[in-house]
Order: sequence, then structure tokens, then C-alpha cells
Amino acid sequence: MSALLEVEDLVIRYPAMGRMRAALTRQPREFDAVAGVSFAIEAGQTLGLVGESGSGKSTVARTLMGLKRADAGRIRFDGRDITDASAADYTRLRREIAMMWQDPTGSLSPRLTVGSLVTEPLRIHGKQADMNAEAKRLLEMVGLPEHFAGRFPHQLSGGQARRVGVARALALDPRLIIADEPTAGLDMSVQAEVLNLLAEMQGRLGIAILVITHNLNVVRHITDRMAIMYLGRFVEVGPTERIFRAPCHPYTEALLSANPEPDPDAARTRITLPGEMPSPRNRPAGCEFHTRCPRAKTLCKQNAPRCEAHTGGHEFTCHFPICGK
Repeated sequence: MSALLEVEDLVIRYPAMGRMRAALTRQPREFDAVAGVSFAIEAGQTLGLVGESGSGKSTVARTLMGLKRADAGRIRFDGRDITDASAADYTRLRREIAMMWQDPTGSLSPRLTVGSLVTEPLRIHGKQADMNAEAKRLLEMVGLPEHFAGRFPHQLSGGQARRVGVARALALDPRLIIADEPTAGLDMSVQAEVLNLLAEMQGRLGIAILVITHNLNVVRHITDRMAIMYLGRFVEVGPTERIFRAPCHPYTEALLSANPEPDPDAARTRITLPGEMPSPRNRPAGCEFHTRCPRAKTLCKQNAPRCEAHTGGHEFTCHFPICGK
């Protein structure tokens, strides 16, 4: 059975400078924000995209939603090639692919009531339904009482606004939800509520979920597989528990070592990476992580590593992996 979403060698570019300046400086006009990533998500599965800010995670999400064009590679949804889908095509596709935006309150129009917000997708797509009944159904689905339909976004807490965002995403019965930092700005107890809600909706409706986050606790809680991004590329991909238990790439190991540990007695050795992530406008030669890698050798500075297959669908790109080859 083919995957619901398949992404192959995706490349997404942004302009670096104007044509005149590029000609004068003899530098490229564009840079690769996403530089050839591939992944697949099956129905009912959750994939986590993890990485530092600027690694290209949200750019992938915007491209999947048709808000940015892919410059190379292929995107298939349910077997259909949607790489070059038109605006009209994406209007139809957004009945099946829904987005949860990073800012739970800022993504809601301040002029609309909660009832209007959660039923807005139905009106946009011309669904004939009793909107009051639909608002009640959607709010109940995410654990909010019916009277919340009359409230405005500024009257909601962060957790309540996030639940409204989930209700909006579910309004058209999508097959895939893209959740960009679904717990950003929420306290720990509310984060747990939102994550449990997503897991419950997925179990009940069989929805596939792409979670974009730098919060590793979120990834471990709700994802089946995870992909670690660095400078627009995947450096490690595999089953979530396997990567948490035995990472192969030094960057993954450093990220996991920095993850907060709820057990105060647990022994943890934090790995501090020197410097900042380089700019994708000026990529290092060889392995692009070598400028910060504690295991880097001469080979890393000269040759880019190939993607290596480990066991159980676990892949990584590293000359000297922690897990061996």
C-alpha cells in the first residue's frame, strides 16, 4: 500500500539578492532553504520534523500547503502528483490537507466568533449544513462547551485557542493535518492536553499528522517516526523510539542531550555544540555539520557523507556515526 503523502528530493529556494547585485558580486541570486529532502507518511501515522530555527521545517509545511512552490522534486498525495498543482487544485486539496498554525491566537480572526471561526472552512468550500449544529459538533469534539461558540479569540486562553485551531482543522474531515509547533507558548499541563487531544482525534479518525517542532518531548509523545533537519537537509530519519534510544548522528545526539529530563535524579551529560548553525547562503564544504561536530575529521571537511541505512528503517548521513555502520 502506498503512503498517503510522499515527498521526493524536495528543493525549495529563496532569493538571496537582486539580479544586479548578484551580477556585480558574482554570487548566486538564490539559496536552497530546503535541499533535497524525502519522506513519506502513511494514513494514521505521525511524522515529526525536528531541528533548530532556520533549518527549513516551516518552509516544508508552507510548500505542502501550496503557499510556496517547490523548485525541484516531487510531492504526491494519495497517489496524485501535486507538485505543480494550480491554485484551484489546492483549493480542493485543502479539504483533505489541513493546517494548524504556530500562533494559536494570532491565526484566528479577532472579528469573528469562535462559532464562525470553526465553521468558516465549511462556508469557504460551499458545504450545505446547519452551521450552529456544526459549531456545536466541532467544539464538543475538541472538548469545549457549546457556549464557547459566542466568544471571541481575545476571550480564550492559549489552550482554548489551540483547541479551536484543532476544531477548524477537523471541520472538513481532512486526511492529513500539518501541525506547526502545536504546543508553542503553552504551559506543560496544557501541552499535555493538546497532545492527548491530537492523539485521540488520530485514533478515532485515522488522520495522518505531520508535526513540525523543536520540542523533543512532543515528538516522543505523539510521533511514530521522526526526521532531524539541519541546514535544509535530513541528517537522520527513523522510528522515534529507536532514535531516542540509539541516535546515529552527532547532531541528533546533541539535541537529545539538551532535552529537559523530568527525573531530577537522572544522570545526563549535555553536549554543547560550538557556534551557530551556518547560513544556507554559505554552506560549508563536505559535511555541513563539520563546523560544529565534536567527531569531525579531515574527511568530513572534504566529502559530503552519503545516506546510510541502519536497521529497522533507520537512516543517517555521517562518516563517523555514533551507532557504527
